[in-house]
Amino acid sequence: MSSARPLFVLNRACEMREVSDACRKAGKKLGFVPTMGALHRGHVSLLEESVRRAEVTVASIFVNPTQFGPGEDFDRYERDYEGDIKKLKGCGVDYLFYPDISDIYPDGFGTTVSVGNLGDCLCGPFRPGHFNGVATVVLKLFNIVRPDFAVFGRKDYQQLKIIQKMVRDFNMDIEIVEMPIVREPDGLAMSSRNAYLSADQRTKAAEVNKALSEVAKKFRSGCDDCKILLAEADMVLRMAQINDIDYTEIRDPETLELRQRAVKGDLVALAVRLGNTRLIDNRVL
Repeated sequence: MSSARPLFVLNRACEMREVSDACRKAGKKLGFVPTMGALHRGHVSLLEESVRRAEVTVASIFVNPTQFGPGEDFDRYERDYEGDIKKLKGCGVDYLFYPDISDIYPDGFGTTVSVGNLGDCLCGPFRPGHFNGVATVVLKLFNIVRPDFAVFGRKDYQQLKIIQKMVRDFNMDIEIVEMPIVREPDGLAMSSRNAYLSADQRTKAAEVNKALSEVAKKFRSGCDDCKILLAEADMVLRMAQINDIDYTEIRDPETLELRQRAVKGDLVALAVRLGNTRLIDNRVL
């Protein structure tokens, strides 16, 4: 990682637009990594990829209220501004866009994005309105930052597919760069919400990736029956006393349609709850 570049913090959309306009006028490639802060190694991998690809990299930190439902963790969502600044500088990010809620959602704001069928499955039924909130804020950020490309991780796979489709549907001239899931040594997918886990819950959480691994192992042995494959995941989770399971499913990797018979390239995805913490993970067969 490089810390040679200074990091400039921009708080207003108009300031960000001025920087974007200057980059375009100078012919500089602009990369963008939208985040909600509490940065970890997964975020760092996205930031470093943008710095590698672009002449100018912008990161945003905005904890978006419209993607949190009633009873979710907006107020307690981890915030670590000073730690985030250090990580951004360490990655060589050029600009941090750090707006207030009033700058993203001013008085009278009322237009939102409806994501359609891609938001109706997997996490959608458990988080009503979540993906509409995600798509709305990402569209706003794209229009403010106006990057050449934006980098997203595959841990939030459904979100990734929704953003890709939104870009296609609205003919946006932005490349969406996919990056692999970054994991802890025991396989747990990196997430800001991992900080909520107690010591006992953290031990159990490692079994989430093991459940996906068992599905992949069974698939490699020649089984393509999704019920049998998913029974492997359920068994691992139950043995770990992870009983609050939102879903374990195998779906088409692009349309997210439910599969009865799995084929190579299909998505295995799951969501579980440990106490008040919801964990998601996935693997492509």
